[in-house]
Amino acid sequence: MGRDVPAMVFSREDRRRYRDKVRRCLDVFAQMLRESRFEFDRPKAGLEIELNLVDDRGEATMRNSEVLRAIAEPDWATELGQFNVEINVLPQSLEGDGAARLEQVIRDRLNHAEERANTVGGHMVMVGILPTLREGDVHEGTLSANPRYKLLNEQIFAARGEDLHLSIEGDEFLETYADSITPEAACTSLQLHLQVSPEAFAANWNAAQAIAGPQVALAANSPFLFGRRLWQETRIPLFEQATDTRPVELKAQGVRPRVWFGERWITSVFDLFEENARYFPALLPLCDEEDPREELSRGNIPALGELTLHNGTVYRWNRPVYAVVDGTPHLRVENRVLPAGPSVADVAANAAFYYGLMRVLPYAERPIWTRMSFAAAEDNLHAAARHGLDARLYWPGLGEVTASELILRRLLPLAHEGLDLWGVDPGSRDRLLGIVEQRCLTGTTGASWQIAAVDALGGIERHEALRRMTLRYIEHMHTNEPVHTWPSL
Repeated sequence: MGRDVPAMVFSREDRRRYRDKVRRCLDVFAQMLRESRFEFDRPKAGLEIELNLVDDRGEATMRNSEVLRAIAEPDWATELGQFNVEINVLPQSLEGDGAARLEQVIRDRLNHAEERANTVGGHMVMVGILPTLREGDVHEGTLSANPRYKLLNEQIFAARGEDLHLSIEGDEFLETYADSITPEAACTSLQLHLQVSPEAFAANWNAAQAIAGPQVALAANSPFLFGRRLWQETRIPLFEQATDTRPVELKAQGVRPRVWFGERWITSVFDLFEENARYFPALLPLCDEEDPREELSRGNIPALGELTLHNGTVYRWNRPVYAVVDGTPHLRVENRVLPAGPSVADVAANAAFYYGLMRVLPYAERPIWTRMSFAAAEDNLHAAARHGLDARLYWPGLGEVTASELILRRLLPLAHEGLDLWGVDPGSRDRLLGIVEQRCLTGTTGASWQIAAVDALGGIERHEALRRMTLRYIEHMHTNEPVHTWPSL
């Protein structure tokens, strides 16, 4: 959904033409999968990080346009809320010192951006949900200025026909209503991209789905929303509810949600794009001038604009991405389950764990998805979001075990093997996976640290405790020490 769109009103004819173009794009995509050469020399890894903006007191500040002007770099962009920005890091190889270089690139760019943000009174925070965010910070007036956000907001509410209902029961209970999609802006994530061949796409997507639960348990960093202590990774249920186009009656009929884990293992990347067209009406029915059939017949690579725009409004936790770079098509798995933060070292460790597993699991002789139900993978995701490392997750050969036991006994050795196969420098491998190991051994994630830090502040008013904790969080974040080493006070 990174594409800019104009402000406009859609007609019934617009929607009919768009549906026809999406189906034409699907036909051309199927032909390309059979005939075209997709770019895939060696696997590449890239990422996006969404960040929150705060003032000197640690409160949300609505200054992303000023901050982006101050940064003045093309790899930075707006996100949904005026208190959000996003950085994009281009895909690169992890071979040799690639993992260390990727971490250094992130640190250098974030440090530069923080320096520039300070000139306009802003500070960057990498966290799944900003702890100090208030309900009054998320309304239509705090949407970013880009017309695509206003248009998306209008279309989601036109589809719903009523206000959004947010209801999350965790350690405490949150129930409220929203008249815009801005609560979604509270969800700030780390998105990991893996470029793969068409032939290997299904195996990679299935593997990513299977490990979504352990990923979230390991990286949980979103325990507070609007002053309430909810799930360890509250970002998961919040995102599912904040972009829901279905009123209660359509949910009861079994209509699928737009934030979607899916419902089955796949055999081809085509399955996912075809499901998008079959199940989800268009939110932004904008047609390009390009005729994909004519482009392909002339020997060119079509952009498939309608197909990719529609894909950008179906929010899968592992999303397929089709793109054309320098005239060559390529495919990526976009892993979207992780929160941002706490430190760059933690981000790099989360990425190393994921990329290591993704170098082994898709190519196993008995793939994990042949031994595990799809429903079990989805249940794992929600259990992990609710309970973090204490969640009990199902894994073939182990049965139901805690997330920390699953990671230590089974997944960490596989990630170690996978990074070796990537050719990652042993020093970088051991340092990053050592962070994963220590989180599991100490039981410390970003979420558990936030909770402990608030509890340690004693009986002061909740928002003041969250504000003080956030300022301490920012101090530790800038040291780049992993969260399991942070003192709570």
